[in-house]
Amino acid sequence: MVSEIKIPKLNIKYDCELPNKQLVLVGGGRQPSKAWLQEAVKGRTLWCIDHGVDICHELGLVPERLLGDFDSCNNASLQWAKGHGTIIEEFDTHKDFTDTQAALRLAREKNAFCILTGALGKRFDHTYSTIFSFGNSLVKGCIADERETICFIRDGESLTITPQTSPKAISLLPITPRVAGVSTRGLHWELNMSELTQVNPYAISNIIADDGDSNSFTISINNGTLAIYLCWEE
Repeated sequence: MVSEIKIPKLNIKYDCELPNKQLVLVGGGRQPSKAWLQEAVKGRTLWCIDHGVDICHELGLVPERLLGDFDSCNNASLQWAKGHGTIIEEFDTHKDFTDTQAALRLAREKNAFCILTGALGKRFDHTYSTIFSFGNSLVKGCIADERETICFIRDGESLTITPQTSPKAISLLPITPRVAGVSTRGLHWELNMSELTQVNPYAISNIIADDGDSNSFTISINNGTLAIYLCWEE
């Protein structure tokens, strides 16, 4: 049974069984550092989403699959992927879903745990769409790079996060309009069976408690979908 995921900067332990298949999805947002990405893909299957193939081309990391309408990636990277046997899934530019949404749907069909990177730090509308799409996709996984990580838990789930270095901020962000029964352990400002709502997202900028030897903290919920945000570098 897989219940613990290790990615650069932190370990994430879930209270439930996770899919054995693990994917790294590289999108077209702010690109992760080369060192972070090279570490993250070790032992995992690599997929690229449109412009995300450019950084993989630069590093010589051949993706198993490349999805997108290819309106932003370099043609040289696209041809490189084709030449190395990458499965190509091309979409019409005029579509009613994003390339990232398509990748998440396919990952769900494949029953995979997903680490989505290259997904933050550029246009706000893209970031907004990506976070809510991931949170509502039912895909187990996280959005991450060396600066920020977002994990998701849903009805009745809990997870324990052990960062290698303490983040500057830890925030709890409701993905559903209401998240009930939110409890924390190991944070400076704790919650006990609290309710968080999108109309009053106050549970932000927390930190790890400094009264113990552990650098771990645990979040659990009863109902809803919650995003757990960690920031090391703004």
